[in-house]
Amino acid sequence: SKGRAIQNMVQIPPDDKVRAIIDVKDFDDEEYVSKHFIVLCTRNGIIKKTDLKDFSRPRQSGINAINILDGDQLLAARMTDGNCEIMMAVKSGRAIRFHEKSVRSTGRGGIGVFGIEVDETNDEVVGMICVNKEDKTKTVLVVSEKGYGKRTFLDDPETGEANYRITNRGGKGVKTINVTDKTGGLVGLLDVTEKEDLMITCVSGVTIRMPVSGISEQGRATQGVKLIRVDEGDEIAAIT
Repeated sequence: SKGRAIQNMVQIPPDDKVRAIIDVKDFDDEEYVSKHFIVLCTRNGIIKKTDLKDFSRPRQSGINAINILDGDQLLAARMTDGNCEIMMAVKSGRAIRFHEKSVRSTGRGGIGVFGIEVDETNDEVVGMICVNKEDKTKTVLVVSEKGYGKRTFLDDPETGEANYRITNRGGKGVKTINVTDKTGGLVGLLDVTEKEDLMITCVSGVTIRMPVSGISEQGRATQGVKLIRVDEGDEIAAIT
């Protein structure tokens, strides 16, 4: 079935779009609420962290979560527990990893700070993940426009050496996929476990589903393997 229009539940302007959905425990659980944050990122590399409790009294018309500057757009929102590491990736193939403690919590009306440098006119952030450093089961999955992808551990499971070194926020980051004419630009970044499936949707409407465990683990600067054959003129629209 087609479900219910979101406009029946919350008042969204006709030209606006839902960017993220986050499920939280009951706001009456004060201990839970006091230990969690909402982290937002934009296409131009801005990141913002706000206490979860600041969202505990929403109105039917919604409440401001971040001030978006002209020419920018909200891209993603995640919930963190204060001990996460944040990764952001840009279309040109770079990614940055930093601790969420380097982003101080600010009120809902703020603009935020730079998470990654987006310097080229045609570059933009394509994804953000927040991973608890204690979780060793997660790998970083990246997918390019023309159907190439791979998984990489944040830290090498055998040596413990960081594949993505932790840096200060706001820098250029490091190469996360080797972008070439054959691969196209980066379209998505996800944190995944081997028990999950990946769904890829193309602009043409073609969708494919595959087990994450079947996607090979490779080094950070490689181009990955072909996950889906993309026809001429088509490209990947979204991954989840």
